[in-house]
Amino acid sequence: MADRSGFTGYVEEHSDRLLRLAYLLTQDWARAEDLLQTALAKAWVAWGRVSDDPSPYVYRILTNTHASWWRRRWRGEVPTARLPETARPDPTTAFDDRDAMWTALARLSDRQRAVVVLHYFESLPLAQVARILGCSVSSVRTQLRRALLRLRVDPTLQALKEAR
Repeated sequence: MADRSGFTGYVEEHSDRLLRLAYLLTQDWARAEDLLQTALAKAWVAWGRVSDDPSPYVYRILTNTHASWWRRRWRGEVPTARLPETARPDPTTAFDDRDAMWTALARLSDRQRAVVVLHYFESLPLAQVARILGCSVSSVRTQLRRALLRLRVDPTLQALKEAR
């Protein structure tokens, strides 16, 4: 029987990261859990042959297993009793929104952009943003207020808002 010592510890330590990777591959939490379980079962069988750093090996098992599932999955039409009544939203809208936001953020000063990104995109509290930027919390609040005022009147975002 192969030496499988360390497998349990590896799974306990890395299962959250592996599950996130599986979700990013499948875009479905239930399928991600199934993919991770299948991959870990395959890794357990081969654990005796795994080197000191098993992560690349397990990642490869995950991606290869997902690829084999994807190849086998039938992607044909599915009959339905009634047709959908609503049209799908335009998928390019998300790209337009993102592009408009990046353009508007680029117009901010470096300090204002840093405050907006750290507070809103990274969800950091103002006190932590102040520590990172080496300034006071009131300075962060001022920069954030000025940035939001500029974003509210930004022509790119205004045009996007008026288009809807």
